[in-house]
Parts: sequence; C-alpha cells; structure tokens
Amino acid sequence: MAILVTGGAGYIGSHTVAELLARGEEVVVIDNLQSGHKESLLGGKLYEGDLRDKAMLAKLFSENEIDAVIHFAANSLVGESMQKPVKYYDNNVYGTLCLLEAMEEAGVRRIVFSSTAATYGEPEKVPILETDRTEPTNVYGETKLTMERMMKWFDQVLGIKYVSLRYFNAAGAHDSGKIGEDHRPESHLVPLILQTALGQRQEIAIFGEDYSTPDGTCIRDYIHVSDLADAHVLAVQHLRSGAESNVFNLGNGQGFSVKEVITKVKEVTGVDFKVTVHPRRAGDPAVLVASSEKARTVLGWNPSRSELGHIIQSAWEWHSANPQGYGSK
Repeated sequence: MAILVTGGAGYIGSHTVAELLARGEEVVVIDNLQSGHKESLLGGKLYEGDLRDKAMLAKLFSENEIDAVIHFAANSLVGESMQKPVKYYDNNVYGTLCLLEAMEEAGVRRIVFSSTAATYGEPEKVPILETDRTEPTNVYGETKLTMERMMKWFDQVLGIKYVSLRYFNAAGAHDSGKIGEDHRPESHLVPLILQTALGQRQEIAIFGEDYSTPDGTCIRDYIHVSDLADAHVLAVQHLRSGAESNVFNLGNGQGFSVKEVITKVKEVTGVDFKVTVHPRRAGDPAVLVASSEKARTVLGWNPSRSELGHIIQSAWEWHSANPQGYGSK
C-alpha cells in the first residue's frame, strides 16, 4: 500500500517524502510543479498534474493502491491571497474538494492535512491552543480553515478520517544537504535573509516595527522542516491505528521576532548586511506561537531539530551550496 503526497515536490512535501521513504513506505506524488521541483524528490512515483484534473486523479487512484493521503498542494502566499482571492479559493478549496471526491470514489479513508496557524488570525492568547477561536485575517488562512471544515463534514457524512496539522513557519533544510527551500518568488523570512547574506539581495526588509511586541516586530514560531515531516508521518500512523479525526498544533511554544531572526542569521553566517524598515503588510498578526502539547502527548511527536541556531545553520548550508536553488544543480 502506498501513501499519496499531494504537493510532494514542494518544500515541506519533499522533506516528508524523504522521511516516508526512509521509513520504507511506498510513495506516490502528485504535483503540478507550479512551485515544486522534480529535483527535490528523493524517490517515489511522480504524477505531474493538478488536483483539479479529475481524470488525472482517477487515473492515479486506479493505478496505485493508496492507503492514505498527505495533502500539501495549495497556494500559500499571504500577501498574494489578499490580492487574488479567486486563485486561492479555486486552487486550495476546489482542489481539496476534487481530492476528497476522488478519495471517496476510490475508498480511501485517511488524510493528513497541512494546515496553518493562520487559521487562528490574531490570537486571543499565547501560546495558541487547538480549541482557541479561529478567525483568519487573510484569505490564505480562510481557505485553509474552509478546507478543514470540509474534512470535518466528509468525516461525519462519509467516514473519511483526517488529521489537520496547524503550523506556521517551516524553516531549515534536510540533514543530508540534498534538499532545501527554493520558492520562486521567495516570501519566507529565513531564506530571504540568507539570500541577503549571500549578496543576492541588497537588503532585508522588515515590514512594520510598531507591533505590540518587545522590539516592535512580528513574532513567529519556527519549526525545522524535518520535524514537521516527522509529525506528518506520525499522523498517518495515528489514523492507521484506527484513531478518530483530530487537529494538532505544531510549534515550539517559543517565538522569535523578525529582528531576533536577523541577528541570529548574522551570527551564524558571520555576514553583516543592510536592514530596512517598511510599513506593515495587510493581514499579518503581531504574534503567532503555538502550543504543541497535544501533538506531543497524542502523536508522540518530539521535535529534535528546532533550536533557532540549528534551523538557520542547516538552511545556510543548503543555500550556500545551492545559491540558485535547484536551478544550480
């Protein structure tokens, strides 16, 4: 039996594929390669296609014995979502609907969903608990919450069990050095700072230093991408054990501000670079830090690589060796 990974050629998806393969799982990937890279796949069978292509999905499920699905495929740029809501509802929500429909027709009853702490919006308290209010402040977060709600009803009505994993800032690179983060355009803070350290950008921009935080900049919870991959594999095992559907946060319970991350990058790389300050971006909450006690207790998740210095060091090694990303291979 195989595990289907949608968006498996993307950043977190490829690291999860690597972890599944390391554990002896058979892996099938579907990715339209809009933002993913074939070179990031260390194995498995790749179907190059889109979840909204129902014929392609039907073919994939008919040609493979799929036991469970890990669903990453989605557009995920907060700023873009506030400019192009149609694109986000079409790809994220409708794409998920097509996937769930194909799963129902194929008799596949387990799905692990890559969600986000953006479903919470501006949190009422920190750290965020799974039971806290969900009121997204951007279209991206709203589409992810809609996808979660769809899965809840597909569970209640059709018996498709799900685990939703809510996390925010994935960072770092694989221990092997073979795969890392290569988004085009890049929007994530750590690789943007590292590109500045490499001289590929003239400066790193801070968007807003007037938030209600100790240094005025946004605070986020950073998780090593391989720790996230571990959690997705554990979630599959959880569903295979016959467990009920559930929602889990994945976080360190400790946040770092934009300025703190910049300082740590300068420390790790030994490079100084220009930092500029710009107005806030629409839809950016001041603080997002998640409690992961539930995931640690129920799933047995034990992140071991998520110290900020280690995250940045692993990412720096990848970017230094691959300054043009997968295009430099």
